[in-house]
Amino acid sequence: MVEPVVTYRVPGRSAEAEIEVKRSRFRCTLERVEDEAAARALVERLRREHWDARHHCSAFVVGPPPVPVERSSDDGEPAGTAGAPMLEVLRGAGLSDTAVVVTRWFGGTLLGAGGLVRAYGDAVRAAVARAGLLERRLRSEVEVDLDHAEAGRVETELRSRGVDVLETAYGARVRVLLGVDPAQVARTEGLLAELTSGAARPVVVGQRWVDGSPAAG
Repeated sequence: MVEPVVTYRVPGRSAEAEIEVKRSRFRCTLERVEDEAAARALVERLRREHWDARHHCSAFVVGPPPVPVERSSDDGEPAGTAGAPMLEVLRGAGLSDTAVVVTRWFGGTLLGAGGLVRAYGDAVRAAVARAGLLERRLRSEVEVDLDHAEAGRVETELRSRGVDVLETAYGARVRVLLGVDPAQVARTEGLLAELTSGAARPVVVGQRWVDGSPAAG
């Protein structure tokens, strides 16, 4: 039985990095993207901004494992020398929801297939190192209604025990939406019962991905 995926990596921030190889400049722009349309929009934006460059090679990975959407483009470079090695760097870093575009200004010297593969891969590696990595975690959404008099105390206790408080809404009662590791839902329900002397009636209302702490490289 295949274990469900409950975490994956995304960029910590947008980043740029530039390297030079035999007077050719390779500038990698890395951004976090939500979907394929956003990744393609990044490529088009950089084409307009850097209209004087010869190539705008790209790669992106979108969506959680095990079946993210993956695409790459050599944009006129010899087949397999740009987009594929760029995509391999993203795969090697375990990144998703990530688009990279390497803009190349030709320096007048042909680099050969091996030189191109190294240059495009190295440019992406440099940008990934600058962006850093975040762990994105799958969380069950657990909703619970609390009295105003106890909501602050209960929320503080939950946070202190590592439970993510995603939303708090105030009305006749206080509706608190928690983000809970799917494997810890029963434990969290027991914790709420303990904190409210059995009065809380938590309900699982859905799931969402949330950003967590920086991931180890």
